[in-house]
Amino acid sequence: MFTGIVEEMGIVKGIQTVAQNARKFRIGCKLVMEDINIGDSLAVNGVCLTIVERNKGEVAVEAVEETIKKTTLGQLKTGEPVNLERAAAMNSRIGGHFVQGHVDAKGKVMSVQKLPLSRVYRFRIDPGLMKYITPVGSVAINGVSLTVAEKLKDSFKVAIIPHTYDNTVFKHLQVGSEVNVETDMIAKLVVSTVEPYIGSMLRK
Repeated sequence: MFTGIVEEMGIVKGIQTVAQNARKFRIGCKLVMEDINIGDSLAVNGVCLTIVERNKGEVAVEAVEETIKKTTLGQLKTGEPVNLERAAAMNSRIGGHFVQGHVDAKGKVMSVQKLPLSRVYRFRIDPGLMKYITPVGSVAINGVSLTVAEKLKDSFKVAIIPHTYDNTVFKHLQVGSEVNVETDMIAKLVVSTVEPYIGSMLRK
C-alpha cells in the first residue's frame, strides 16, 4: 500500500529482457535506499514492484508480461526519470490517499494548460473507468496522488502545483504522453457493491 506521495525521482540505469516481454529494471536512487530491502515493494511510476536486487546507489525490480502490457513500463528507456515511493509504514501520515500500485489502465495526456501558478492536465482513459472518477475525488497518475479538478464526458482534469511539477515526472509529460492511471480504491469498492443492485432494480 502506498500514499501517492512521491519520495524522489530515480533514473533508469539499465533494462534487461528476462523472458519474452518481462523486464528487469535497474534504477538509480538515493532517498529510498535508506530503508528498503530485497523483497520490499517499491512503486515505480505508480506500479507496485518487488525489489529483487539492492546494490550501492541502485535497486533492481522486475515487471512480468502482464504488467508490461497494462502499464507504461515497457516504454521506459535508459536514462529516463521515474517516480519512486516506498510502501507506507503503519505509523506514517497518509499525505495523499490509499494507492495500491495496481494500475487500472494507461491514460493519455490530451492537453496541458499553463496558469500563473499551476498547470492543468487533461487525461483520457478507458470509458469503462470513468465511473470511478469523481469530481474532487482522488486518482493516481504515475503514482502521484491527485484531486480530480473536473470530470468531463470522456476525460478528466487535475491541477498540478509547482512542487509536484518540479519533483515528479510531470515536468516531462506533454500532449500525447501515456501515463499509468489508478482510480480510487474506495470509489471502485462502492461502485462494484452498489452497481449490481441498481441494475437489478432497473430490470424490475
